[in-house]
Amino acid sequence: MLTRLILPILLATTLPVMADTTGRQFPSADLTPTGAQLGGNGRDIPAWTGGLPKSDSHEPGAFHADPFIADQPLFRITGANIDQHRDRLTEGQVALLKTFPDYYLEVYQTRRSASYPDYVYRAIADNANNAELIKYGSGVRNATMSSPFPVPQNGLEVLWNHTLRFRGHSSQYSAVAAAVNRDGQRMETLRDYNYYFKYSEPGATAKDIDNTIFLLMFKTLAPAQVAGAISLVHETLDQIRSPRKSWVYLPGQRRLRRTPDLGYDTTDVNTNGIRTIDQVDMFNGAPDYYDWALIGKREMYIPYNAYRLHQGSLSLDSILGAQHISPSLLRYEAHRVWVVEATLRVGFSHRYNKRRYYFDEDTWAIIYAEEYDEDGQLWQVSEAHMINYYDVPLMYSTLEVTYDLKDGRYYAEGLDNERNRTLDFSKNLKERDFSPTAVRRQAIR
Repeated sequence: MLTRLILPILLATTLPVMADTTGRQFPSADLTPTGAQLGGNGRDIPAWTGGLPKSDSHEPGAFHADPFIADQPLFRITGANIDQHRDRLTEGQVALLKTFPDYYLEVYQTRRSASYPDYVYRAIADNANNAELIKYGSGVRNATMSSPFPVPQNGLEVLWNHTLRFRGHSSQYSAVAAAVNRDGQRMETLRDYNYYFKYSEPGATAKDIDNTIFLLMFKTLAPAQVAGAISLVHETLDQIRSPRKSWVYLPGQRRLRRTPDLGYDTTDVNTNGIRTIDQVDMFNGAPDYYDWALIGKREMYIPYNAYRLHQGSLSLDSILGAQHISPSLLRYEAHRVWVVEATLRVGFSHRYNKRRYYFDEDTWAIIYAEEYDEDGQLWQVSEAHMINYYDVPLMYSTLEVTYDLKDGRYYAEGLDNERNRTLDFSKNLKERDFSPTAVRRQAIR
């Protein structure tokens, strides 16, 4: 049964979460255009005042200068002082602090930098009045452009806010993904990514979207033994009715073939087996394997405004440590998050028995994900380090990291450092650029 109320439930290691009392009313004088609480907490979370303004002078594809470069850390959380801050830490954060003696969180002044174009805010307002969950929560109808439920009533609505959040119209970038083994050995793969977000196409109606969220094509550039491989993904909205479509081109076979069963806990081979397919973008795909319980809201220290990480001049060696990424490059701030817990449904099989997600209230992006095994033991911890790409503007991760606590390995994705360019949202890509025929043309170039 879907949870229809936001319950002030106690999490195992937290203070009571905050219940939301706004109901379905939207827009509201108490909420931002995305549905977050407008006001601050009177202590260290300020009121939202519009976020970072759009920069008309920023060169598309260039790295973004840090607008908060003068900020200094307020304090540092280590394994020695966890108890002083436990009410604002996730179980995963506590595990990382206890596991790695040299790991720490540096907390900075909170900057509610999230901002989006006005047309995105108008679309969210329209969605609030029209969007509906499809039966069993397998998808959403009557929504376009961005998050459909600015005032969510259950865990599935919060999840769909993440899945359908605004990520631009099309984009291109190249980045390294690194799988780091227990001994510090790295397996690095360089890929070129191209996205077209059909769900966010300006002026598109729900009918025009035709059950499609986005189209993705990525080409492997290095290492040499796998260079030239191309993957194509058509991400559908209702994946129960119409599962995602995917193809792969392998240079050695010189043909494009369909790839079946690309979802759920299928191993993501691109991660050296660390992650499953549905862990990409923190969570993706059909939600039907789990019951989604909305726990409520919490104030937490989360990664935010990660401009120090987002620099082309940084070397990968300075970011990727033997056991974790360098904490000196990370920035954490106090923000409010929605907490949703997913429990594997009876009769379904998945390598994760329980999952807990933390959604930033200003963006609906999942910032933290925690996966548990069948014995209830914490297995993996993922975090997304976000910035405002203020040339659009929009909030998106510049780096995602997944730690496997059982195997002592981790995986980092989005390392566009040591490169001349970062995410370029100015590319005018079209749906025709993401057809199997387009892949074949790309393969012979």
